Amino acid sequence: MSTPFRPTAMARATAAAVALSALPLSTLAQAIDVLEPIVITAPAMTTPLETRFDPRAPQQPLPANDGASLLKTIPGMSVIRKGGTDGDPLFRGMAASRLNILVDGEHILGGCGMRMDPPTAYIFPDTFDKVTLLKGPQTVLRGPGGSAGTVLFERQATYFEEPGWRFQAALTGASAGRHDEVLDFKAGTPLGYVQGIATHAQSGDYEDGDGRTVHSAYQRSSLTATLGWTPDRHTRLELSALDSQAEAAYGDRSMDGSVFDRRHVGIKFEKSHIGTVLDKIEAQWFENDVDHVMDNYSLRTPPASTGSYMASNPDRLTTGGRLAVTLRPNDRHKLVLGLDQQDNVHTLRKSGMGGELAVSYASQRRTEDARFGNLGLFGEVTHLINDQQRVVGGLRQDHWEARDQRQTLSSGMMSLGANPTAGQRRDERLTSGFIRYEHDLSPATQALIGLGHTQRAPDYWELIGKEGANSTSVFDSLRPEKTTQLDIGLTHQSGPWQAFVSGFVSQVDDYILIQTNVVKPSGMGTRSTTIARNVDARTWGAEAGVHYAFNPQWKGQASLAYVQGDNETDDHALGQIPPLESRLGLDWDNGTWTAGGLLRLVATQHRYATNEGNIVGQDLGRSSGFGIVSLHGGYRWSPSTTVSVGVDNLFDKTYAEAISRGGAAVMGYEQTTRVNEPGRTWWLKLQVNLE
Repeated sequence: MSTPFRPTAMARATAAAVALSALPLSTLAQAIDVLEPIVITAPAMTTPLETRFDPRAPQQPLPANDGASLLKTIPGMSVIRKGGTDGDPLFRGMAASRLNILVDGEHILGGCGMRMDPPTAYIFPDTFDKVTLLKGPQTVLRGPGGSAGTVLFERQATYFEEPGWRFQAALTGASAGRHDEVLDFKAGTPLGYVQGIATHAQSGDYEDGDGRTVHSAYQRSSLTATLGWTPDRHTRLELSALDSQAEAAYGDRSMDGSVFDRRHVGIKFEKSHIGTVLDKIEAQWFENDVDHVMDNYSLRTPPASTGSYMASNPDRLTTGGRLAVTLRPNDRHKLVLGLDQQDNVHTLRKSGMGGELAVSYASQRRTEDARFGNLGLFGEVTHLINDQQRVVGGLRQDHWEARDQRQTLSSGMMSLGANPTAGQRRDERLTSGFIRYEHDLSPATQALIGLGHTQRAPDYWELIGKEGANSTSVFDSLRPEKTTQLDIGLTHQSGPWQAFVSGFVSQVDDYILIQTNVVKPSGMGTRSTTIARNVDARTWGAEAGVHYAFNPQWKGQASLAYVQGDNETDDHALGQIPPLESRLGLDWDNGTWTAGGLLRLVATQHRYATNEGNIVGQDLGRSSGFGIVSLHGGYRWSPSTTVSVGVDNLFDKTYAEAISRGGAAVMGYEQTTRVNEPGRTWWLKLQVNLE
């Protein structure tokens, strides 16, 4: 693959990957029963479309504290760092609503207009049983958008053949005063079950490799309760409720998140093995209420002037539902038909004139600034050509609407006057679909090629949170994004070998670009603002990896991920595209003791578009390449108890991801170009699983 990068970290990564793949097969390898890794460093694709792994397993780098930090182990996945938690995940350089995040089938939409709380901020990884990444626009079953892919965080249903219980607990300790605790208890009979999950996590400010403290402390906790009725093993009615709270400091902005409260209630019904044609019915309804407060005094040194105290309190209420049926008219066809629906209302209140101490945000009336609705109809069919070949296709039609409820507009502390699109309503009909051919080339090798198209409506942060190039509102002019993508993939699992490769080429018409530092006239002078505008773009790239068991105890792995993006309208690079990355790992496991290491190599990013990107962040210029070494070990105390230890960034290197946010001027902290990653970090994780 030809790239414009210099052969520094890239060349070393490629040479090591080739050397690993050239090693001879061991005669003992055919008898190896490969165990799941005790520490996840780079999960392999399980099919040419999916990457799936256990979120409860320790991972390196440091075991995850939220959904984004969990996903960054996947080749091709990156995270925009803002502080110690609540980063935004990107897959193949695409973020936000281009990457669907579903939690047990539900969409969670954050409230912060400055993207403090992406959906993954409300995810506690140790409370889920399975995480799946579906690459590209290759499904229509999981809601609108998702042009880059779809991530599913799921809890597996449990049917108790006889009365029983299960208890799981995890304790993590790490540098910077971090500690996480998780308790998960489930008990049931053949008629039903109850489950309770409690989590707590907190950390102080971490230090980068040069010993500079990064404003990054956080605290998070949650309580989840589930009640299930199972009259038989193929029927489940489940009620769930969740309450979570958090606070987080940020090194990339002038305010912190002093409140992240989420309330959830939901009901889910599933019945399978119904009849010869009607095989399964699924129904779901949920409500998520996110209440968020950001201010500039609770988690940092307050301003010297009391009149400069500021607070803002956005809130978003999201309700939704889904109904789907699975039909099997014969042995060669499976058809899934259904509909899903979602409504959300965003409100805001903030400090009055004179600052928070003069007129508190809590005394203000909540004002609705936007509401959105979406109704989608979908169908997906699988046709078995024969035992080795399949064709899968799907079609989706969405009716999207939005209403601009803002009467006036402002930019920071500056009033922009009346909203030119106040009270306006938008309706769009959006069509998505795909067709995919899958072929089992042998019992060990699977291949696919698929063509997908998806149309994505502008989200809140693009439509309401930004201005237009020629107007203070972009509500009436920002067009939906239309992505057409070709995906290919190949997986091979045989004896000691496990290998995968996936590639894509994507054409995006009306790509929604976010551009900062745009100068506009203001009175007798000018002002700088952020706008959203449509451009045409093209992206392409690939991920590849190999896992190889040298013998029953030693395993090696290597992966590469690369993506390139071009802004075809402006004839330059597309912003917020991560550089080439490679991971090389070696693990030893004798059934009781484990040890291993990970080398992560990231190339210099020469292709960038300063001040351009997405709703999360914009390019800041050229970024340097780096190499990070991490080590881990573990001990299986018993079948139910394991302990894992590790050190990340062993050589205490100072570095930042190319896509990360710019460092802000926070009193008492040194400002950096980007928010730097943690320096040397020690960690330990203890897990107990009793049944």
